[in-house]
Amino acid sequence: MTDAPITAARRPGEQALTALGLSAPAPDPADASPHSFPGGGRWRTEIPSCEGPEALAVVLKEASRLDVPIHRISQGSGVWMLSDAEITEMVESTGERDIELCLFTGPRGTWDIGGSTRTDSRGAGLRARGHDAVAGCVEDAVRATELGVKCLLVADEGVLWTLHRARAAGIIPADTTLKVSALIGPVNPAAYAVYERLGADSVNVPSDLTLDHLTEIRRVSGAPMDMYIEAPDDLGGYVRMYEVAELIRRGAPLYLKFGLSKAPGIYPYGHHMRELTLATAKERVRRGRLALDLLARHGADGDMAPLGSRLPGDLQRFEISS
Repeated sequence: MTDAPITAARRPGEQALTALGLSAPAPDPADASPHSFPGGGRWRTEIPSCEGPEALAVVLKEASRLDVPIHRISQGSGVWMLSDAEITEMVESTGERDIELCLFTGPRGTWDIGGSTRTDSRGAGLRARGHDAVAGCVEDAVRATELGVKCLLVADEGVLWTLHRARAAGIIPADTTLKVSALIGPVNPAAYAVYERLGADSVNVPSDLTLDHLTEIRRVSGAPMDMYIEAPDDLGGYVRMYEVAELIRRGAPLYLKFGLSKAPGIYPYGHHMRELTLATAKERVRRGRLALDLLARHGADGDMAPLGSRLPGDLQRFEISS
């Protein structure tokens, strides 16, 4: 890694285009995000869709082989799809390497009896339908944190606020981090600021946001941002690898999330999908190596946050009434 922070735009191919008289306009320094992670660094890495201990072992082995640094590993099927023994094994494996493990809370509207999510409007989406669904998410959160999980993935604003209050009340540990899912990610700066104030410690924005959208968000919030550098097909299938340096410059502090397009969905995971899940887990790590190599080729691989860092720093919150 180089030591220089990413404050200037890095455009792949720009040197050659300039020699041909086809250079792009100079970037505006005001576009750069002024924020960084606590303890230093402007970007971290995340490998998503790691659905159990076996997939985790594949990810860790491949990350070691390809020298891919990992700050966070996340799972999408939900706490309820893992046994206590499986969660404990994942906690221990990630803990040995000082990697944050993030498990999804459930249940979610797309998996219950509600039909609105299957209509053309996709009403209600991933949100928790009714009191019992919120209670199920809280149950997942309590169970997971008791087993040592320190990061929870959330897809409902009410669940987010409830878990933030639970964290403040000591029902779950105070250092538990709450991550907002890309499936409900905000698309404007006002919404992003609301998620921060509801208790989000990192917010996964949709991968189709423009660079200007990222700059707009960074003018109102310094909460860590997650973005798929390559998005799954059900999130659009976007591949933004060549923009990765500029995404960091505009969106820092930013988690570079290495998803996979042209691959079937695997949620909720079961052993009937074992071969697909292990193969895609391995390929996500390779995609991460490709993105990091691209950063290095253009001298933009500096300012990575220290491995093992996980906390978001001081963030703005709504007041919790007694």
